[in-house]
Amino acid sequence: MELEAGVWIAVSLVVLYLVWETVSPVLSPIILAITLAYILYPFHERLSTKIGKHASALTMTGILTVLTFLFIIGFALWINDVKHSLTYYIDAFFKWMLGFNLPPTLYEILQRLAEDIPNRFEEYVLGYTYSLPKLSLQAIVMVFSFYGILVNTEAIREEVNALLPRENRELALKLLNSAGRTLHSLLRGWLALSILKGVAIALGFYLFAIADAGDAIAIGIFTVIFELLPILGGWMVWLAGAIYLFNTGHAGAAVIFALYGALFVSPVPDYLLKSRLGRRERGVNALISLIGIFGGYIAFGFVGLIIGPVALSLLGTLVEEWKRTKTTRNTDP
Repeated sequence: MELEAGVWIAVSLVVLYLVWETVSPVLSPIILAITLAYILYPFHERLSTKIGKHASALTMTGILTVLTFLFIIGFALWINDVKHSLTYYIDAFFKWMLGFNLPPTLYEILQRLAEDIPNRFEEYVLGYTYSLPKLSLQAIVMVFSFYGILVNTEAIREEVNALLPRENRELALKLLNSAGRTLHSLLRGWLALSILKGVAIALGFYLFAIADAGDAIAIGIFTVIFELLPILGGWMVWLAGAIYLFNTGHAGAAVIFALYGALFVSPVPDYLLKSRLGRRERGVNALISLIGIFGGYIAFGFVGLIIGPVALSLLGTLVEEWKRTKTTRNTDP
């Protein structure tokens, strides 16, 4: 029996290794597909009531395919300009941060990030610049995964429920619900809104001739990151654009651009959607948010901007639930 158990363990490890080697090259697009499916699922539900589940999934996948195709074209055309601009803005941002009188430990961390992030970004971009077929293949994996998740959502839920342990099942359900609330706040709330703000900023900088296409895209990406960080926000970006227009003698354009930024970036959208979004740092305090975004990017690339904050927020949820359970057990007679 011991020999048989050992053989099965060895076979299982080999299978897990082969599965990991198969999935790891396309793990990022799968995670991105899961994220997009989670964010867009409410729209899928509403559309399903009108045209059916499969037709809704096919329609949304078609739209995603077109947008992905346009992204690949834009990537090929503007990636070098975006790369140089984003590297410049990241370097300027960290120089600004390091200019404050920070504690030595925090200063060292920021200095390390200032060195690592541009280098990793350069490697990440170069890896796709010279291998557009690889990017196209990952885009195909993302699109098909997105469709499969939307169509099989109920089956996935049933499988997840079936995998829950019989013992402490109630606790497991509480953890899932708590994690779901955190994901809802982060992904369907601030992340989705931050991306829309980034698009609005990019369009604004391009239409007002403050920046060319490459710079505008880089500024839009930087706005998304700013919106996810505590204290900072997109208002800093549109304010800088308005100041630039004013200093170049375009006072009228500066006022119009400032109104555009306030209306479509901050603070008007935050105020109008406050009841739906909840607090900005809900479940993630300021320090954890910073570590999650920058650490996630260093560890996993762009998809780490999602993985990092979500992973740390889930860890915080688990710790809080464990503390609550422990306190309850200690107070029971």
